[in-house]
Amino acid sequence: MASINPGRMTHRHDGELVVFHIGMTINKWWRPDAWLPVFGEMGPMLRELSMDPESGLLGFTMLFGARGPYLVQYWSSLEKLYAYASAPTQAHRPAWTRFNKRARKAAGAVGIWHETYLVDRAESIFVATPTMGLPRATAIVPVGSRHDRAAARAADGRTPARPPADQAQ
Repeated sequence: MASINPGRMTHRHDGELVVFHIGMTINKWWRPDAWLPVFGEMGPMLRELSMDPESGLLGFTMLFGARGPYLVQYWSSLEKLYAYASAPTQAHRPAWTRFNKRARKAAGAVGIWHETYLVDRAESIFVATPTMGLPRATAIVPVGSRHDRAAARAADGRTPARPPADQAQ
């Protein structure tokens, strides 16, 4: 079991940050032959990305909703996300081809979706939790007295534990 961080924590990150949501919708639960293989494709992709520090994947969290699983992924750049998605020698492209073939055979049984966010600034707070989410993907730091409120953390954006550039010495 992961240890709990006492107190109030936030994240610290400098540079580009991309948040990518990707998931599947199981539209016909009685067709595991159509959706189970799609579910199984994500593991190899995550292993491949996690083993390559240059891939751009900073971290991820898997969640389960009423219609199926989805991932929240954190990436170091949009360029690296797109490069992975289109690389013919990596796991995503062949998996996408297989999905399209299966989708034609069982139309509407399973869906795929994604949303991509290029983050200008981010605010976070975690109280008495294990390291998770954005702090797990970037860096976890205690909330300083200057950043006690969400608005203050959001104002500083990527570096909530440091003073803004105009106040730095």
